[in-house]
Amino acid sequence: MPNRAPSNDTSLVNLEHLRQRYHRVRHATERLCEPLEREDYVIQSMPDVSPPKWHLAHVTWFFEAFILQPFLRGYRPLEARYDHLFNSYYQTHGTPFERSRRGLLSRPTVAEVYAYRSYVDLAMEQLLSHLDSDIAAEVLPRVELGLEHEQQHQELLLMDIKHILAQNPLRPAYRQDLKPGDSKAAPLHWQTYPAGLRHVGHAGEDFAFDCERPRHRVFIDEFQLASRPVTNAEYLDFIHDGGYRSSALWLADGWDHIRRANWQAPLYWERDGDDWLELTLGGPRELDREAPVCHLSYFEADAFATWAQARLPREEEWEVAAQDQSPWGNFVENDHLHPVAASAGEGPQQLYGDVWEWTASAFRPYPRFQPLTGSLGEYNGKFMSGQMVLRGGSCVTPEDHIRPTYRNFFYPTMRWQFSGLRLAKEL
Repeated sequence: MPNRAPSNDTSLVNLEHLRQRYHRVRHATERLCEPLEREDYVIQSMPDVSPPKWHLAHVTWFFEAFILQPFLRGYRPLEARYDHLFNSYYQTHGTPFERSRRGLLSRPTVAEVYAYRSYVDLAMEQLLSHLDSDIAAEVLPRVELGLEHEQQHQELLLMDIKHILAQNPLRPAYRQDLKPGDSKAAPLHWQTYPAGLRHVGHAGEDFAFDCERPRHRVFIDEFQLASRPVTNAEYLDFIHDGGYRSSALWLADGWDHIRRANWQAPLYWERDGDDWLELTLGGPRELDREAPVCHLSYFEADAFATWAQARLPREEEWEVAAQDQSPWGNFVENDHLHPVAASAGEGPQQLYGDVWEWTASAFRPYPRFQPLTGSLGEYNGKFMSGQMVLRGGSCVTPEDHIRPTYRNFFYPTMRWQFSGLRLAKEL
């Protein structure tokens, strides 16, 4: 039984925009999977990685569980058991399938997962084409959240595909036609920011995750921020100077971890005689010394900053520097799928795109933080423990997904994400 369309003209315009964006985002996810072979879809290379097939199904489950089932009258799931298989971590919704065992799911097949996506897309089109004005105020924000959630998984897809392919001794490429970088890194200089009372956090009606709100005041002392991220060449100097052998540079947990894991370089770096290769989504490449260093843990970023007689920026400092910069940079649409050097310019460069930049800030709630109501309140709030904030997006982030207030977060040991660093200093 179809729902009535909203009568407000503004609502109709917003609804049509959201319908178009829904189809665009859903198609973008499937395009990212086109270079894969069927065998690639089912591999789980470590517990933090999910098989590409699972990503495709999980983002579809999100629309089904939180929009179609509560709001589309008469909706019936294609397969009721998918609610268990593709629930990621929503304990208040049901019982999630164990994350570390997702690679054991040979069924449903890849073809069945794509059929599931089509089934949900048709139902979403029915809902959005005949949306009752009585529920529009609840449905539309959930659709927007679902699309932003899917864009997060587009980045996770490329992170996970890279990790999956990197385990193969054949060193297969995800794509052979990625654009190479050919720029020289600009000389590093320092931007000075005055002390004062500043406002950070998201305000207004535009979309933001709950952890980005509310906008609030912070006092910031005078500080300096490097004009660009740290490059591979600069990180090589750290390695050659014994950076991975000097305990004085490392936080205690970091030193313990790198000794247990035997880390001696960033993830995906490999020795090639006296030189280094770097595994990329385009296969092995000679290390581009001009590009931002990538795939660092928080502990590695912090140790480098100590070695450089600097520090990592606090997230509010990063946001103050980024507030007047347009979110322009090397994103997934640029088709490098790897960090590249940026040419010189005015102000700080590469704040957006290329690499997520570790900050010195723990992922904690802002003053007066309020999570979303119901099961969606589990989206961010329950992860505000033991993780560190990264800012700015990366070379595999969708361009329209990022903003100055966006807070990414990972545990300090994680480095399969496209993460690097920018230095800061006290004055």
